[in-house]
Amino acid sequence: MSYKSIFMALLALAWSTAFAQDSLISNITSREATSLNGRWQYIVDPYETGFYDYRFKERREDDPEAYWNRAEQANRTERKEHGYSGKYELEVPGDWNHQQPQFVYYEGSIWYKRSFDFIKHKEGSRYFLYFGAVNYRADVYLNGKKLGMHKGGFTPFNFEIPASLLKEKDNFLVVKVDNRRYADEVPTLNTDWWNYGGITRDVKIVELPQSFIRDFVLQLKKTSSSEAEGYVKFNGTPSPVTIEIPALKLKQQVPVSNGEVKFSFKLPKAELWSPEHPKLYDVVITSSSDKVTDKIGFRTVEARGKHVLLNGKPIFMRGICIHGEIPQDVRRAYSDEDARQLLGQARELGCNMVRLAHYPHDERMVRLADSLGILVWSEIPVYWTINFGSAEVLEKAKAQLTEMITRDHNRASVIIWSVGNETPVSPVRTNFMHNLITRAKELDGTRMVSAALEVNYNSGKDLNMVDDPLGEFVDLVAFNEYLGWYGGLPDKCRTTNWGTIYDKPFFISETGAEAKAGFHGDSLTRFSEEYQEWFFKEQLDMLSRMPENFCGITPWLLADFRSPKRNNPFYQEGWNRKGMYDDKGNKKKAFYILKAWYDSKRP
Repeated sequence: MSYKSIFMALLALAWSTAFAQDSLISNITSREATSLNGRWQYIVDPYETGFYDYRFKERREDDPEAYWNRAEQANRTERKEHGYSGKYELEVPGDWNHQQPQFVYYEGSIWYKRSFDFIKHKEGSRYFLYFGAVNYRADVYLNGKKLGMHKGGFTPFNFEIPASLLKEKDNFLVVKVDNRRYADEVPTLNTDWWNYGGITRDVKIVELPQSFIRDFVLQLKKTSSSEAEGYVKFNGTPSPVTIEIPALKLKQQVPVSNGEVKFSFKLPKAELWSPEHPKLYDVVITSSSDKVTDKIGFRTVEARGKHVLLNGKPIFMRGICIHGEIPQDVRRAYSDEDARQLLGQARELGCNMVRLAHYPHDERMVRLADSLGILVWSEIPVYWTINFGSAEVLEKAKAQLTEMITRDHNRASVIIWSVGNETPVSPVRTNFMHNLITRAKELDGTRMVSAALEVNYNSGKDLNMVDDPLGEFVDLVAFNEYLGWYGGLPDKCRTTNWGTIYDKPFFISETGAEAKAGFHGDSLTRFSEEYQEWFFKEQLDMLSRMPENFCGITPWLLADFRSPKRNNPFYQEGWNRKGMYDDKGNKKKAFYILKAWYDSKRP
């Protein structure tokens, strides 16, 4: 190993140690919890005054001018240069960009503060502060003490609260949120979506016993329709567990062996989960001190030969890409109502699958997909040109991958973990991405792992090949193509063929063209609804010539969304207009073309 490699490895270890998080608690929805959602007071701090002193040194914990400390004057002579007031409030969960006009483009730090009382339900409990997501860096303080820091704008995290720190009255919780983009973060500086800042998902205080079930997995074995397997992980001393599925009259006791709780048992009477029959079972797992419940569907999924098999049978995926945004409100999606809108629109289009791009969406989305029978591609924001040569960046990507999989590994709807999108081919990049694929398979061997790959558009006359070296390691060979929008006109599809050097299922993870709703012209007029309609007619005709291993498509995308890269003053005005729906929820002409094709593909 070279000195440089050793240095980079040590740097990565130092970073992961310095910023280590408490182990993520999964299945948080079934826990005794106190919501801290609601109105939070705030201070805008673009110069980081509350974090650094005038020499730009991090302030002492007891510094009265640190914004994590109380700002009330002890008397009229005391100098105070910061304060929280009901005059300045933001709603949590929610991005700050849509809540105040001055924050539309804001990138920087905002301090959030919430005072609250707290009733402890049981003596001797442990308490954790849980965040569904904060974009991007969160520094968390309770009653003047720092609980920890987290990076990653779309995945959950939690910190344990020392029992002595949590009071019955007048707790003072402060979160410094910084959504600035940096070259060595995930995602990096350059993205094609709006950088919504803030505490964008739920905040809870979770009450748990001294030894509790931190995480568990219960799934069918990859190639078995009747045998379940999994594990239970404890925070504290492991104890034997009992697994119950009341509807199947199953009650299985599992002992502790070598400090672990692992199990395997038959599920001979289970109805399998599928888009046509999204059966979920109540599951109860009980230890000597704890109990968790969940609703779980049982199904198998794998890439075998030229096909994707769901419950052992080939499936064609009629999909759509979705951004975690509610366009009519120009904001991040976070609520049950938001999930119902987005997935409801996908169902109306005729989809049996969604690609949740380009980051993990709110947990409500995958839980609702479970109950609706919608297959899910879930992705981390390794996007375009991050620093693939950095061991530190790799550790950050692995952390987000781990948090995504830990949160959702019991969701039947999730069939693909994606490790990135449109990453440029190079040996360094391929090694980086291969590391992520390996990590995903270590965490979960029951699902497919993929990424949106690069296309070789110069393979030969009228032939485009997907020969990205990363294709060797993925289960599903997925690629993005925009023939007729970024390359030529849609009629070029008439003579174009596609192929891959890999004997694996073949999938189009993006394709699309922009159209401003209500703007009409002939089919040659860019940004008109007629151009987008023509684009999809030609694309769908071209798909009839796809090779035998073609297994589905997720066009780009469900609804128009905000992007600072899209600056045509007449047709875009800060919006990517490739949606089937516009920013007001109206269907464009292309919607009906795609829906009719999907209807023809139903089993």
